[in-house]
Amino acid sequence: MKKIVAAVALASAALSSVALAQETIRFGMEATYPPFEFFNEKNELTGFDVELANAICAELDATCEFNNQPFDSLIPGLKFRRFDAVISGMDITPKRMEQVAFTQPYYENSAIFVAGINNEFKEAKDLIGKTVGVQNGSTHQAYLIDKLEKQGVKTRPYDSYQNALLDMTNGRVDAVFADTAVAREWLVQQSKGQYQTVGEEVKDANYFGIGMGIAARKGDPLVEKLNTALAQVKESGIYQQLHAKYFNSEK
Repeated sequence: MKKIVAAVALASAALSSVALAQETIRFGMEATYPPFEFFNEKNELTGFDVELANAICAELDATCEFNNQPFDSLIPGLKFRRFDAVISGMDITPKRMEQVAFTQPYYENSAIFVAGINNEFKEAKDLIGKTVGVQNGSTHQAYLIDKLEKQGVKTRPYDSYQNALLDMTNGRVDAVFADTAVAREWLVQQSKGQYQTVGEEVKDANYFGIGMGIAARKGDPLVEKLNTALAQVKESGIYQQLHAKYFNSEK
């Protein structure tokens, strides 16, 4: 009898361990991307994506775990099961959809150029012969290569947009091409009035998709769970609160 009881106890413990494991959702992200994900002055991971993920996990009665990775390693890391999902300002594009599945969009996106106010850049064609910094592996890099390199715009890839923007301030690149929200955040927080956006926002569905989404492996039922929780977060008003908190400059 004791052996039976012990066996039942072990089985229950094993089931509990599985349940606990299922309650953790491991998210991959590249955490140098304010206002979406970044480390604050207390070295705490925060940002729109981080708080949105935590709200989604709360709806699913789960715990979020975040893994900071280079952006160009996020999809390979997801496919190799280093994490369960990616929430990192990632555009839903046809090319990416060949590799992973996405939730419904949670943020409508566009891209824009940033350059110094002393440069006479008014639109993208003014950057012909100039060097533009961009994040390696991003849709912005693909857009520049396909659309503007043939016209004479030079691209320089960086591991993060923050390093690209830093190099621009040091005169190593003439401009940076980035998500509009990221560019505006940097202009408000870091530019000291010496930089500005150039030209109109770029909205090309072939490169910047239909918005940003959370990526998961193809065929993973997690996608539908995330979609359901995302809808609940929007219905509850939490999404709108987070949007207002992080994107005031868009109003």
